[in-house]
Amino acid sequence: MATRKPNTGLERLYRESGWTLRQFAQEVNRVGTERGTPLKYQQPSAHQWLSGHMPKDSVRPLILEAFARRLLRPITHSEAGFPTPPKEANTRPNVVEGLIDLGRHDVDPSRRSIVGASLFSVALTIPNWPDVVGRMEAIHTGRTQRIGMREVEVVAAMTERVSELDDQFGGRHARPMAAAFLVNTVAPYLRADASEEVRKAMMSAASDLCYLTGYMAVDEGLHGLAQRYYLKALELAGASEDHLTYCTTLRGMSVQAVDLGHGKNAMRLANAAAAASPQAGPRMRAFLAGQQAHAAAQIGDRSDSLMYLREAEVAMDKAESQEKIFGSYDPAALNYHTSQVRYELGDLAGAVEAMQQSDRLRYSVYRRTRVHQRMILAERQFAMGHLEAACATWSSAMDDYPLVQSGRADQRMLNLLRLVKPHIKNNVARDTYERARLITPRAYRA
Repeated sequence: MATRKPNTGLERLYRESGWTLRQFAQEVNRVGTERGTPLKYQQPSAHQWLSGHMPKDSVRPLILEAFARRLLRPITHSEAGFPTPPKEANTRPNVVEGLIDLGRHDVDPSRRSIVGASLFSVALTIPNWPDVVGRMEAIHTGRTQRIGMREVEVVAAMTERVSELDDQFGGRHARPMAAAFLVNTVAPYLRADASEEVRKAMMSAASDLCYLTGYMAVDEGLHGLAQRYYLKALELAGASEDHLTYCTTLRGMSVQAVDLGHGKNAMRLANAAAAASPQAGPRMRAFLAGQQAHAAAQIGDRSDSLMYLREAEVAMDKAESQEKIFGSYDPAALNYHTSQVRYELGDLAGAVEAMQQSDRLRYSVYRRTRVHQRMILAERQFAMGHLEAACATWSSAMDDYPLVQSGRADQRMLNLLRLVKPHIKNNVARDTYERARLITPRAYRA
């Protein structure tokens, strides 16, 4: 029997990482859990991979992503000593074709699980503003009609309605609706004949819808899918010279990264968003600086974090002294960022106080956000040892939870069950636990 040859490529990456075998396996498990496919690899499996045993096809991308996160650079199959997968195409698809392909896969129930299982990547290549400005490949190919500003208004109105549905009910049902609209309506509009003014306006409207669709994918926990929508939003924003959506999308990508614990990546994206918005008004500056503050706090940069938070507060004061814009970054959102910064810097009591203030200031239409952030607040009250206060907050979140279709809210309900179960001898805790168990879908309790 032939002796299996050690995987020298994987061994090289392993040595560069500085991990132990146990840490190697744990990081692969972590990426798998993030994707929604929990794994239980241990030291022997990692040793087998290094010794030349080929991991399963489904596990190889997890290993590559684990090393990419550790080494802060893309890792290819060949570099890790894995067979190179067949390329899907020899040429890069144009923006419209890529958008159609992404949307069709998202709409098709038979493909949705495959698309949703794609990985969040810290080594994702983000197109810079100069690289995408004015660029739209084959935008006029296959045109079958001429469009005007009325069609642009249709796309903008649809985006607004989907956003309202997401705010009130979560994105689980609204996202496939948005994907279908992208494929069936927006893509043909992008290929249609139009004046230069209308063409740019349509690309800008499409960019905004792609950003929203990516945001809803994040809420559902489909992080690889969200990144693909975000990249489409960046390409379309650049092609239409829409600085606002380009910066908003970069910031959204930073929010996604920081919520997953990738602080360095979140900081890079938040700074890129701020740098790409040189003429931001006070509300936009608060919107960007608040995220910079959160990312800086997560990587332990206390000085910069507090500086950015103060900058956001000053900008918000200026914005609030002007005409208020409903639906924009507001004092409730700023208090949420204040809470996150305090939490990352170890001030648990301050984090609870700021989150409570955020809850008091939040507009009532933002039901999904209210559910999610009240559950975060309850977890932090619980961490302080305030069991009954936490249960009261959880109870208020559960008033709205059955109306919300949100993967993040479902995950917070699982946290509730896990945290409260050991305390069910307490009457309040037992009532909270039983109520949560009854309204959490069985699929999420399994």
